[in-house]
Amino acid sequence: MKAIMVMFDSLNRHFLPNYGCDWTVMPQFQRLSEKTLTFDCFYGGSMPCMPARRELQTGRYNFLHSSWSPMQPFDDSVITRMKEAGIYTHISTDHFHYWQDGGSCYLTKFDSHEIVRGQQGDPWMGQVSWPDYPDTLSKRKTGQSWRHDWVNRQFINTEEAMPQYKTFESGLDFIERNHTEDQWFLQIEAFDPHEPFYTQNEYKKLYPDDYHGKNLDWPDYGINQYGDAATKHVRYEYAALLSMCDRYLGKVLDMMDKYDLWKDTMLIVNTDHGFMLGEKSGWARTSSRCTRN
Repeated sequence: MKAIMVMFDSLNRHFLPNYGCDWTVMPQFQRLSEKTLTFDCFYGGSMPCMPARRELQTGRYNFLHSSWSPMQPFDDSVITRMKEAGIYTHISTDHFHYWQDGGSCYLTKFDSHEIVRGQQGDPWMGQVSWPDYPDTLSKRKTGQSWRHDWVNRQFINTEEAMPQYKTFESGLDFIERNHTEDQWFLQIEAFDPHEPFYTQNEYKKLYPDDYHGKNLDWPDYGINQYGDAATKHVRYEYAALLSMCDRYLGKVLDMMDKYDLWKDTMLIVNTDHGFMLGEKSGWARTSSRCTRN
């Protein structure tokens, strides 16, 4: 038995064709729904990134006894259990919280792991001066995450340079080299479509937008005070990044077809939590709802 888990960060079910959305361009998620079972009711425990991952590895609610934290020595990790049972485990990810303070001891549970740098505020490329950035509606513009994000974007200016591209290339390479083997678990974990909703123009062109206001691809958490035009723009920016996620999900499905892995390999496509995009006047993780396919 083999298993592949493709994990995206911050999927909003209202934007997925699997849950009835008819305007986002996501043929591969539609293709997924034709092959798999779709769960239509799920309630999240801890909504932030690392607490959600601790729950995923341990099967226990994190928020009952801890805030954002590393895996603890007393945690019973399912990844460790798989290793002990003779199942090889590997993760390919660009989710930079794994290697920040407060996010340690998750990746080291795997037999092997590959890290892809550069997402959001990952302190990746060293630059002393503040980067240039457009006039923005975001209140984040004085923070270090904002600074590092705009430094990083200078080096992520083609699709092949995008962390998501590299993350999936790494995961697909693992499948290519190991598809004839048995007893392995692969986690391909993309930080996308987590904010900032930064992607290439190829995907933005799928959602023609007449917005002419200030930059806004990283909305502030809390009550939506941007107005209708900016809110629509943010949703289009999110949808464009979703369409990129859709393309790379399709590459995994192609690999499943190429080697007929459907007969002996479990495929799980999921997310850690939802993300409100102006629904009920809110931005970010202010909802108890998230999605898992």
